[in-house]
Amino acid sequence: MEKIGLLAGAGKLPVACAEAARAMGIEVVGIALLPETDKALAGVVADYAEISIGHIDAILNHLKEKGVRKVTMIGKVTKEILFSGRIQPDARMLQLILSLPNRNDDTIMMMFVRELANAGIEAVDQTALIRPLMPAKGTISKREPTAEEKADMAYGFDVAKELGRLDIGQTVVVRNAAVMALEAIEGTDACIRRGGALAHGGAVVVKTAKPSQDDRFDVPSVGAQTIRSMAGSGCTALAIEAGKTLLVEREEVLKLAAEHDIAIAAI
Repeated sequence: MEKIGLLAGAGKLPVACAEAARAMGIEVVGIALLPETDKALAGVVADYAEISIGHIDAILNHLKEKGVRKVTMIGKVTKEILFSGRIQPDARMLQLILSLPNRNDDTIMMMFVRELANAGIEAVDQTALIRPLMPAKGTISKREPTAEEKADMAYGFDVAKELGRLDIGQTVVVRNAAVMALEAIEGTDACIRRGGALAHGGAVVVKTAKPSQDDRFDVPSVGAQTIRSMAGSGCTALAIEAGKTLLVEREEVLKLAAEHDIAIAAI
C-alpha cells in the first residue's frame, strides 16, 4: 500500500492513524469530514482537504483526482448530525439516505462502502495501521477493579454485546447488575454522563465491539474524554473488550484514571 485515503471524523484517532501510515512510508490523502475534525491532521498528511460528510460526490471526486484506490474511515461521526441540520447533504447523499431501509449505524456505513466500491475505491480495515492501540486482556490502570466492579463488568459485557447485535450502540453503564444507561444516537460520553448521574456514584462503564463488527468502520474506542466523562459523573470503573477496542491517548488516560481512582480493564 503506497497511498491511502483517510476519511476523518472527530477525535484523536485520525491523527494517530495518519502518523502511523507516514512512519510506514505510506502517502496519506486526508479529508476532514466535520468541522470538529482535529486540525492537526493537516500537518501529518501529504494532502489535506475539508469536505463535508454530506457531499459524497465531492468526496469521491477528490479521492479519484488524487489517485486513491484504498481508504480508511476513522474518527467519530455521530448519526445525530443527520437530524441536527448541521450538514446539508448533496442530491446524491439525500437520495441514498432516503433509499435506506433504516438509519442504523451499519446500514449507513455500508452505504458509504458501496459507493466507494462503485467508484473503484476499497474501504480497508480501520485498525490495520493502529492495531497496537488495542490492549490485550488484563488490568490497564494502577488500581485493580473491585470484586463488585468485576461482577458489573461481566454483566455489562453481555448487555453491551446484545446492544451491539441490535446495531444501536456499543456502551452501557451499570451499577449492581442494573442497567443505568444504554448508548444510542447521543454517543458514548452523553451515555456515560446520563448513566453516572442516575447511578449516583459507583457506576461501571462497559464498551465492546458488536458481535458482527466490521473492522472497516465504527471500531470501538476510548480516550481521555471518556475518563473525563466518567470522573465528572461519578463512574468508578471502565471495561473494554480486549483486542477489539482502541485505547487512544494512553498516557493521558492512565494519568486521569489515577487522579480520579478509576479502574480500567480489558476483558
